[in-house]
Formats: sequence, C-alpha cells, structure tokens
Amino acid sequence: MSQDGSEHVGHGRVGLWVKLRRDRSAFVGMMLLAVLLATAVASLPFALRWYNVQELSSAVRHRPSATPVVPFASYEREATGSRGAARAAYHLTSVMGHDDLGRSLFFRIAPALLVSLGIGLAAAVMATGIGTAWGAVAAYAGGRVDLVMMRIVDVLYGLPYILMVILLKTAIARPLTAMLGGHAKYADLVVMFLAIGGVAWLTMARVVRGQVLSLRQQPFIEAARATGAGPIYILWRHVLPNLVGPIVVYATLVVPQAVLQESFLSFLGIGVQQPTPSLGRLAADGVEAVNTFVSYWWLLIFPCGVLVVTLLALNFVGEGLRNALDPKSRAAPLL
Repeated sequence: MSQDGSEHVGHGRVGLWVKLRRDRSAFVGMMLLAVLLATAVASLPFALRWYNVQELSSAVRHRPSATPVVPFASYEREATGSRGAARAAYHLTSVMGHDDLGRSLFFRIAPALLVSLGIGLAAAVMATGIGTAWGAVAAYAGGRVDLVMMRIVDVLYGLPYILMVILLKTAIARPLTAMLGGHAKYADLVVMFLAIGGVAWLTMARVVRGQVLSLRQQPFIEAARATGAGPIYILWRHVLPNLVGPIVVYATLVVPQAVLQESFLSFLGIGVQQPTPSLGRLAADGVEAVNTFVSYWWLLIFPCGVLVVTLLALNFVGEGLRNALDPKSRAAPLL
C-alpha cells in the first residue's frame, strides 16, 4: 500500500478497458449503447427540425412503411445541410410509422432517447456530487454531526417519491420558466433532473458513509493526522481517491434508474410534457393509441423497445464496471 492508500485507484484503472472487453455482457452493452447513440446523434440535425412536423391529411397514424408517405416537398422546407443528406434522412420518416398528428415516430424517438439519457446523466452527476460530499462529511465528522446528517437522509427516504416530485414541480416550475424566458419545455427538463437527482443521492450518501467509516481507521489516515493534515485535506487527498471505484460504479448504475424514473414520471403525465419527446412520453402516447378496436401497435412497441434495450445496455455496462473495479464482488455474467 502506498502512503496515501491509493493502490485501490491504480488497481481499478489498470486494464479497465481490457476487463470490460473480456466481460461479454459489458461489451454487448457498450455496443448497443454505441449503436443507439450513433443513430440518434446522426439523425439529430434532421430530427430537431422534423420531430414536430405534422401531416394530418396524409399520415395520421400511418403504419411503418419502407416508402415515405409524405411528399418530400413538405419536409424539404425544414431540411438543413445538403439536399442529398436531407433526402436520405427523409426516407427514414416512415420506417417506424407516424403518430396521431402525422409526426414521424423515428424522428421523435431519436431526440427522445437523448432527452431521457441527458436527464439520467444529469441526475447521476447531481446524485454523485451531493451523495459523495454528504456521506464523506458525515462519516469523517462522526458524533452528532453524523447523527443529524443521516437522520435527514432517513427522513427524506420516508417521503413518498411522487409527492416530492409534485411538490418540487409546483414550487419551482413557474419561477424557473420565467427565468428561462418563458420556455416551459426547458423548465420541465430541469425540474426532472432536479427531482430525480434530489432523491438518488440518498443511497449514494449511505454507500460513501460506509466506505469512509472503514477507511478512517486505516493506518495511512492516522499517519496523515499525525503530520498535522486537516480534515478537508485528508478527505480530498487520502479518502476520496480510494472511493473512486465504488463512486464510479454506483454513478453508472444510477443512470438507468434515472432514465426509468423519468420514463415513469412522463408516462404518468408529470414529467416531460408535449411537444418535447422522451421515451416515457412516447410510451404514454402509445398506450393511448392501443385499444380493442384499432391497434396502432408501432406507437407502443418502438418506444418501449428502445427503452428496454437502453436500460439493459446501461445495466450491462454498470455490472461490467462493478466487476472490473471490485473483483471481490464479481457476479456471474449476464450473457
């Protein structure tokens, strides 16, 4: 062990990419994410223009087709870039069908995936920052400080999650919309990652607290105290470097949880609102379009399929990181 106890960091970083490649489930997860993100990013310039283009007369809930059902002239006025690229993207408009307003489902799923992933990543960053700081300070300070801080965590754990989201949205949605110049759709996105990240950090705080409690009794921490190092320096220089592995693993696992929570809240109608697409919002629209008389199955199957594949890929990558950074907790491969 080095004087600052940083051998865990070095061990976790050495050969990480090699370990992930050898982990079949993690490699499959990374490939699935790469394909989804590459498709979404490549189509984003056109999707941002066309995701809300409505063709009520010719494409209302039109089923998937390899042949576009809307004249190219209707989309050409919205196209950006070269005419060839616009025409190539145009041929994808009917691949996944159209919704009840004649909007291309393909060009709604592409930004919806990025919106859901963006909210998940932002919530994970927020949860990681707050949870790490809260848990580390509580554990290292100990005594009454630890008692009070962890009781606050327990109280927040006991509050109903949906109620917290509704209260948060009621409290800050209107002033936040005013701050953003009246753009309610941007305010909805900010409220979403604040609501999800504001709850996800509670588990992170407990995880970090447990790790710090075990580290604070190690000889290298006692040696740092003996040299006159202050608490902040010890936390930053000696404790946090040894928590990189658990923090990275948990942050990776928070992302699929946050994406699923965003989808669930949007499905209930208290998350991302129209016309901004998200995977949960599209799934909710698909449920409304499926009935016993006429089944517009593609409006439900494609958004839910993309959501399931995304969540599986993120969980595969998270499990792979956990196995690579913490060999003692190695689990059986998922694939």
